[in-house]
Amino acid sequence: MRPVYSVIVPCFNEEDVINETHSRLTNVMRSMSEPYEIIYVNDGSRDRTAHMIAETCNADKNVVLINFSRNFGQMPAITAGMEHALGDAVIVIDADLQDPPEVLPQMSELWKQGYDVVYGKRVKRKGESFLKKFTAKIYYRLLHRLTQVNIPVDTGEFRLIDRKVCDAVNRLGEKNRYIRGLVSWVGFKQIAFEFYREERFAGVTKYSLKKMIALAMAGITSFSYKPLKLATSIGFFISFCSFVYMIVILCQRIFTETTVTGWASTIGLILFTQGIVLMILGLMGEYIGRIFEEIKDRPIYLVQEIIGRDGDKND
Repeated sequence: MRPVYSVIVPCFNEEDVINETHSRLTNVMRSMSEPYEIIYVNDGSRDRTAHMIAETCNADKNVVLINFSRNFGQMPAITAGMEHALGDAVIVIDADLQDPPEVLPQMSELWKQGYDVVYGKRVKRKGESFLKKFTAKIYYRLLHRLTQVNIPVDTGEFRLIDRKVCDAVNRLGEKNRYIRGLVSWVGFKQIAFEFYREERFAGVTKYSLKKMIALAMAGITSFSYKPLKLATSIGFFISFCSFVYMIVILCQRIFTETTVTGWASTIGLILFTQGIVLMILGLMGEYIGRIFEEIKDRPIYLVQEIIGRDGDKND
C-alpha cells in the first residue's frame, strides 16, 4: 500500500538516540492511522547506527534504510530521502529529537487544510548556549535581508511538504543544495508551525563550528548575489577615499611646507585595505568554488545499499 507519509531521518553517529527516536516516531505515526514509511538515511556513520537501523528494518516493514558509501553531509542525506520517498506528504526531521515528533499530527492537519509546506518555526531553543542562539538569530535575519527568496527566519529543515513540492525540489539540478531555501524558492502555499525546540535527547551535536559556517555560506551564496555587489561597492569606496587622500597629500606637498609623517598610520591603512581586498577575493572564491562543484557534475551522494520495503535489500 502506498504510504501517505514519508518521514525522512538523516543520521550520523546516532547510536545513543536512534532507538528512542524510532520508538517515538512510530508511536506518533501509528496514532495518525494512515499508511507511512520511515526512511533513515545513514550518512556514513562510524558507530553502530547502521546496524541498529538494519535490525529495526527486519522487525518493522514500514522502515527503510539508505546507507551511504561515506559521509556526504546533511543536505545530501535529506536529498536522498526525498528522492526515495513515496508518500503524499514528506516529513523531514532530525534524529536527535530536538524537533519533537509529537507535533507531527498538528502539522498534518495544516497540510490537510490545503497548505503545501508546513515548516517548523522555533519559538524557543532549549539547551543551547547564548552565543549559539545569538549567532543563529543574526544569521537568519541577515539571510532574510540578503536574499530575494523569502526564507523564513528561525527555521531549520524540520517541515512537512506536499508531494508536488518534493517533486519540484527533486527536479532542481544544483549540487550544493540548501534544502530550506529550495523549498522556499519553489513557492506553493506555505505556513509556519511554531514549536519549542527541545534539548538533544542524548549524545552530542554533529554540527561543528566549521560545518555551521559552511551551511551559512551555502545559504547566502546559493540565493544571493548581494555580497558580490557589496564587495564592488566597498572597492569603489576605498578607491575613492584613496584618491582623495592622494590629492590631499599632493596639495600639501605643493602649496605648504608641511612634512608628510605618520608611517605607522600609513602601514595600518595599507594592511586594512589589503585585508578588505583579501576578504573580497575570498568571497569571490566561494562563488567560483560553487561553480566548480556544479560543472564537475558529480552525484550528490552514493548509495551503498538500501534495506527495507518488503524486506528487499538492494546493493
